[in-house]
Amino acid sequence: MRQITIIVGVILIIGSVIGAKKIIESKKVYEGAEQKNIPIAFFKKVTNKNIPISITEQGRLLAKKRINLYAEVQGIMKSTQKDFKAGSPYKKGEVMIKITNDAFIANLLAQKSILQNLITSVLPDMRMDYPDAYQRWADYIKDFNINEDLALLPETSSEKEKFFITGKNIYTTYYNTKNIEITLGKYDIKAPFNGILTTAFVDPGTLIRPGQLLGEYIEPNHYEMQVDVSKNIISTLEIGEKVSVYTPANSDKIYQGQISRINGKIDQSTQTVQVFIDVNSADLKEGMYLEAEIPIQESQNAYEVNRMLLVNQNNLFVVTDSTLVLKEVTIIHKNEKTVIVSGLEDGTLLVDLSIPNAYQGMKIAPKSSN
Repeated sequence: MRQITIIVGVILIIGSVIGAKKIIESKKVYEGAEQKNIPIAFFKKVTNKNIPISITEQGRLLAKKRINLYAEVQGIMKSTQKDFKAGSPYKKGEVMIKITNDAFIANLLAQKSILQNLITSVLPDMRMDYPDAYQRWADYIKDFNINEDLALLPETSSEKEKFFITGKNIYTTYYNTKNIEITLGKYDIKAPFNGILTTAFVDPGTLIRPGQLLGEYIEPNHYEMQVDVSKNIISTLEIGEKVSVYTPANSDKIYQGQISRINGKIDQSTQTVQVFIDVNSADLKEGMYLEAEIPIQESQNAYEVNRMLLVNQNNLFVVTDSTLVLKEVTIIHKNEKTVIVSGLEDGTLLVDLSIPNAYQGMKIAPKSSN
């Protein structure tokens, strides 16, 4: 009986030793598994600096120099060497539209002839009464060319001479003739500057009437962009300030712009102010939508982070002793993808990549993003 008791005791001791060993081994496995489940937290060391703050606004390009072409006379539109069509370029002074003017030319020539005869008829009297003035008027008639523009009448040397010329109706006839001559010039519409026709409303053979809109003409390469800016920041903008302009589809291609005008009136419905930006480039076309990055101020001792890292709107995760800690920050400015914040000390280990299900006090394995 005693031997049986001893044998049972030995078996129990051996079993206890084996059981304890298994418990210790299972604990090591558990601790190892727990160690393997600690997430990696990528971080960056914070270095505060002065960060320029800008806003991005969209606007449409309009030609800085543009005119609507109107007719001031009546007649049939004639064909020219260049088609009056949208897209046609013209040099300054080049004829864009010609209107029939045969009857008007005949009228002008008749009026010039009347003026010429009128001055000629007074020359004998001037020779007798105003010998000093005679030669000036005789030379004027000698150089008179009915097919050229009227030259200025000779200056009078005395009140008597002036009254004599006035009494002979020479001044009235001259200015009536000059008026017809000026009107004749309106039958040929010439390009006021180097540019391109963007819209055409008439064709050769069309009857053109005074006041009729004929087309639209712009100077390419020189444009103006209008953007609407909040009234709260308009005081930070200045005329002449440089602005970066780009197309939304290609933000790498930057055009240099400059604020040219700031409206003095606030839009009541949107509480915004119109700001106009000059942009010059042969790559741009009227009607294009662009984005303008407008600098408004510089933030002192700040840091820029991805907006996705914000927790509860104004907190960020930082790493302290391999533990996540929520740090409250002050939002200075929000960009499309980033925010500029203050309240982080230099050297702070800021979590640089979001961690799923992260929480305050969570144990992590820190690793530098660099």
